[in-house]
Amino acid sequence: MFQLGKTIVSEDIIEKDFICNLSACKGACCVDGEAGAPLDKNESEILNAIYPKVKPYLRKEGVRAIEVKGTSIITEKGEVETPLINGGDCAYVIYDENKTALCAIEEAYNQGEINWKKPVSCHLYPVRVKDYSEFSAVNYHHWHICDDACTLGKELQIPVYKFVKEALIRKFGEDWYSELEKVAKKL
Repeated sequence: MFQLGKTIVSEDIIEKDFICNLSACKGACCVDGEAGAPLDKNESEILNAIYPKVKPYLRKEGVRAIEVKGTSIITEKGEVETPLINGGDCAYVIYDENKTALCAIEEAYNQGEINWKKPVSCHLYPVRVKDYSEFSAVNYHHWHICDDACTLGKELQIPVYKFVKEALIRKFGEDWYSELEKVAKKL
């Protein structure tokens, strides 16, 4: 672990390799698990605002879940996250012709309908950020469904922090990322 500003960063994000391999996992991170995507404080407001433009991209099950539960939910622990469809898929999941799970929010973004790509927690994955009162912990999350992504990352020699560069800059800024690169060179 090392400190960058008000973050404590796991060396795993420099030492581990990773590149999403959607052809292997079929987007399992969006459909497996027990919870929706964690949302930052302002992201529920963004989801409310963009929902009318995202709705045409959603599956009917997703629309139904969102219209019943809302564009975001608050869990029993007080955390904000995306709603799920019957405890499974994220409500924003859509599928392509190969049955690969994709994000309707990102599809609306790619089509120029909105200017917000997706929740930052999704954009950062496999990096997870946990905010505390004095600092944020930045960790690599290993999930067996991403083993193929780890293998592909190792083959192409792409460390986690480079794979999620855009998302890390989005979350922490250019200066923070430049400092991270300096640490990575030293390690």
